[in-house]
Amino acid sequence: MQYTSPTLQFHENGYEAQDPRIKPARGYGLTRALPAGAERAELPNELDVLIVGEGPAGMTTAAQLSAFPELNVRLVEKRPSMLLVGQADGIQARSVETFQAFGFGSRIVEESYRITEMAFWKPDPAHPKNIIRTAVAPDDPAEISEFPHIIINQARVMQYFGDFMKNGPSKLVPDYGIEYLSHTIDESHEYPVEVTLKRDGNEFKVRTKYLVGADGARSQIRRDIGATRLGQQALHAWGVMDTLGVSNFPDLRTKCAIQSAAGSILLIPREGGQLTRMYVDLGNQDENDAGAIRKTNIKQIIQYANNIIHPYTLDVKDVTWHSVYEVGHRVTDRFDDVPAEQVGKRDPRVFILGDACHTHSAKAGQGMNVSIQDGFNLAWKLGHVLMGIASPSLLATYTGERQVIAQNLIDFDKQWSSLMAAKPEDFDSPTELEDFYVRTAEFPAGFMTEYQPGLLTGTKEFQSLAVGYPVGKRFKSSLVSRRSDGNPVHLGHTALADGKYRIYVFSDPPKAGMPSKAAALAKWLQEDKASPIPGRGHWFDTKIIYQQLHTEFELLDSPEVFHQPYGKFNVMQYDRVFGVHPKSDIFEERGLSRDGVVIVVRPDQYVAQVLPLTATKELGEYFAGVMPRGLKERPAAELPDSK
Repeated sequence: MQYTSPTLQFHENGYEAQDPRIKPARGYGLTRALPAGAERAELPNELDVLIVGEGPAGMTTAAQLSAFPELNVRLVEKRPSMLLVGQADGIQARSVETFQAFGFGSRIVEESYRITEMAFWKPDPAHPKNIIRTAVAPDDPAEISEFPHIIINQARVMQYFGDFMKNGPSKLVPDYGIEYLSHTIDESHEYPVEVTLKRDGNEFKVRTKYLVGADGARSQIRRDIGATRLGQQALHAWGVMDTLGVSNFPDLRTKCAIQSAAGSILLIPREGGQLTRMYVDLGNQDENDAGAIRKTNIKQIIQYANNIIHPYTLDVKDVTWHSVYEVGHRVTDRFDDVPAEQVGKRDPRVFILGDACHTHSAKAGQGMNVSIQDGFNLAWKLGHVLMGIASPSLLATYTGERQVIAQNLIDFDKQWSSLMAAKPEDFDSPTELEDFYVRTAEFPAGFMTEYQPGLLTGTKEFQSLAVGYPVGKRFKSSLVSRRSDGNPVHLGHTALADGKYRIYVFSDPPKAGMPSKAAALAKWLQEDKASPIPGRGHWFDTKIIYQQLHTEFELLDSPEVFHQPYGKFNVMQYDRVFGVHPKSDIFEERGLSRDGVVIVVRPDQYVAQVLPLTATKELGEYFAGVMPRGLKERPAAELPDSK
């Protein structure tokens, strides 16, 4: 399926001659510059959010919060500088969707290795010590996403998130060389969490409203909140290496699952055209001396690899990185600092994300991907609570939603890693491995996440109105035609990581002499006191999609709520009114009711509600729950740029 780059919107406040991705500083971004002669910034004494750890979870959290320049957010990392070489490299299509919201999906695809198929190699029945190719399976046989499955080093992903933060209005950059030591909580203080940190051997303290622990598998913050890791080691080890080499193995530039009498390899080509990653089976571990396997050196790993791919050979010219790891499957009992007996009695102040709360094998390519979604899930919730548009009780949904997803991942990874480690003779069917790969493609691609009904996610009462947009699952994009210029646009790609809710109104058909239900809904959205929009329109992105071709109606036929004035000069929004694409009718493609339907999408791109166009009561009640009026919103006087 075709995917399109979103059209950047700028010039609304006058002509901008610079890179439109670089936004003028606002809020705390105005105070981010270093003092004259200073080599580094000092942390303020009081913060809204302190993030510990520059990995995928921490950087995603920081990047999303950087879209809230009114908030004082810092990310600290104990390394002295940015990550240059990361261990993770597999990027699933759901992550690329997320990158698109942060403005770099298309750019990162260009420099990545794209996985389109996977080859399976097994022992030759005629010569069992040799391997032969037995099958080639498409990577996305069901075309579940318009985005590809890609391979790129984790460090580049962090750099892209870093650019988004640095170029945004908050001008957020990580603070390196700072180590987390401990924290205490005093709810009587305006900034309840007191955090002890260390820099250059000197301890110091800061206070924050919320602490986010993205500090890895050996997380000290996890220990400090008393979260318990559940699970066990699999007592099976793998050597992993990134190599530049010469080989007569014909599929060195194709993703492969190789199973031979000598063991198994998961081979993953890397970006750049030459680098190859191999996960090499080192066999079962001795339960009484599991640490011994870590002494396996790179020469031994290379020899294991050559034994496995016989009769082919691999002549390694350079090793850019290698490691040995034991497979473990663990998930913590909770992802915040609220013990089970206190759930519902107090709101969380401390959160853990990514490897700090779930660990598994690397071969399913899920570690970085799931960690990114942890950060995306939590960050906008923190932003809404701190901005005063949501109750602190919203933060409890982070553990409620993400812990289930992590456990599902652990269960899947146990199956996949066990199949990868199995000997060919152990399979019930000769095609068991490739069948599993094709059958479960939607899970590792990141699209099986389905949040259950609750505060943020509605029920499936009206699901029949939008079969292709299951409530609780991510909003799957489709092509539409923008009315203002006739350009084909992927509707989902217009959603940015800006902390806004999306309200997509799929209109009823025009009927002569009959009032439009979509127009009536639009009037309610713009004017009614029960609507969430009046006085808070900047927290919503409202769009309308008509059933006609874009040539069959005028832009200004649409209600004003879909083209409201904005910016310094109150210019009109031209990019929120659409018709169906002439070759891909979204109503047909996504099973949308011809009577019309309204779909509410959360800031992290998951479908929150599917409702009839007439269900204004239900729509108002939903937003009254997630964005109740009457909360104390953060006053503008607190902002640095308000003076």
